Amino acid sequence: MHRDLYSRATRLMNALTARKPELSRREVLQAAMGLAATAMLPLPLRAATPANPARFTAYPFSLGVASGYPRADRVTLWTRLAPEPLQADGGMWGDVVHLDWEIARDDSFRQIVQSGSVRAAPELAHSARVTVRGLNPDHDYFYRFICADAVSRVGRTRTLPALDARPDHFRLAFGSCQHFEQAWFSAHRHIVADDVDLMIFLGDYIYESNWGDDLVRRHHGGEATSLAEYRVRHAQYKTDADLQTAHAMIPWIYTWDDHEVDNDYAGAQSEHLAPSFLARRAAAYQAFYEHQPLPLDMHPVGADMRIYTQLDVGRLARIHIVDNRQYRSPQPCPSEYKGGGSTDVQPKDCAMVNAPAQTMLGSAQEAWLDRSFAESSAQWNLLAQQTLFARFDGAPGPERLVWTDGWDAYPAARNRLLQGLRKHKVRNPLILGGDIHAAVVANVQADSEDPRSAVVAAEICGTSIASQGWVPEKFNARLPENPHVLYGDTTKRGYTVLDLTPKRCAAELRVVSDEKKSDTAATTAAAFVIDDGRPGIRRA
Repeated sequence: MHRDLYSRATRLMNALTARKPELSRREVLQAAMGLAATAMLPLPLRAATPANPARFTAYPFSLGVASGYPRADRVTLWTRLAPEPLQADGGMWGDVVHLDWEIARDDSFRQIVQSGSVRAAPELAHSARVTVRGLNPDHDYFYRFICADAVSRVGRTRTLPALDARPDHFRLAFGSCQHFEQAWFSAHRHIVADDVDLMIFLGDYIYESNWGDDLVRRHHGGEATSLAEYRVRHAQYKTDADLQTAHAMIPWIYTWDDHEVDNDYAGAQSEHLAPSFLARRAAAYQAFYEHQPLPLDMHPVGADMRIYTQLDVGRLARIHIVDNRQYRSPQPCPSEYKGGGSTDVQPKDCAMVNAPAQTMLGSAQEAWLDRSFAESSAQWNLLAQQTLFARFDGAPGPERLVWTDGWDAYPAARNRLLQGLRKHKVRNPLILGGDIHAAVVANVQADSEDPRSAVVAAEICGTSIASQGWVPEKFNARLPENPHVLYGDTTKRGYTVLDLTPKRCAAELRVVSDEKKSDTAATTAAAFVIDDGRPGIRRA
């Protein structure tokens, strides 16, 4: 029966394409999504073999498929065998299992360009990844995994333009902060419909703890602290249909923030100064690696895992992806109650705020980013990082109040980054952020304490995908203290779409109408433009 359903869907797709050769990419994508959905149905399992002891208790590809880190000639494909995803071992046994993979030019897999086998080992929760090389630049591909007679859903991915190409158009989305309990992930369904070439996720992919108001569903289990608990938490998030489809249809790249591990952690220090924190961080990092389409060279080593890198979209754009968590200095002047973590302080009462040694990125990553700036010949330079970068004063009048988990509490590090932008004459810098569960659009000035200083960059800090926002009155009271902020709103959940061309970058702040409803609509709350050669951002 399942084979018949899949065949009918394939014939429908082929007929549609044959009838309309000029079919748009959006229409092909919509048809492919319908085809992919049929592939999620389990097929009958054949008898076990030594290479594939197929003792699955249920459909093993319950967490879907994903692709990530595309380059001009390669992309990484991912899946995980988990017939019982809310069990720590996914319902698997202790043996290595071999999966076949295929990547093709068409979603019916008549034009397979590469195929192979990959191991899924219990040490990595039976996750599997393969970086497929030798692909054509700027090209759509379809892929799937097969284990015994179980076939994954069909994924669609896309390579980046050739390094020397000058594409006239590139479209991407970015988002952050998706608390499973607090809202549905319907934003991801609209990201797919917006037909983007790439998804950038800026942190808080999962939440380790249970909290929030007016919950729509619940986490399985309490706060995650162990490898088994982080595995279950990631798996539960991956069971969301909209998130799963967004992974299947779009290649992703990532950075992380705190909740993938523990609220407000900073480097090797936890919020409450737990002596065993690095063991917890190691467990969290491994579970993150096991559940995302990260390339093999990002594999964690104990509690260390380098994720900062850059991607080039031909000569149109360079995306510099940084890690604000793993290497940062502890937050200055923490509360005595917690011992670590964030609070609000006045800089005049906390000398550590202005200490030159304070760092967000760590010295090695700062040096790497400076080289990435220096070597970039791209027309647009996107800095993908976790949180609000521009100054955001929280006190009315002449007093200054800073939140110590953000860049405001690390001004020396911010100044070093801005000096790098200016020294290397980085073209059209745009800083992307998340974390604060609010949308903020701002002009970044050379000196954040001098409102008369030159604008050197644009910033779009996106609202959360699903995590609840501030009390609006508290957030809105801070806006008049920050005249460089063009837009601020904490009441809506959503994501941002960027459309890059040689002449301008157009930004749409997309929001869902009601995050508590799974079938909610999406609209554009505001639109902005960055003009080539003109620092800063303006309303469209």
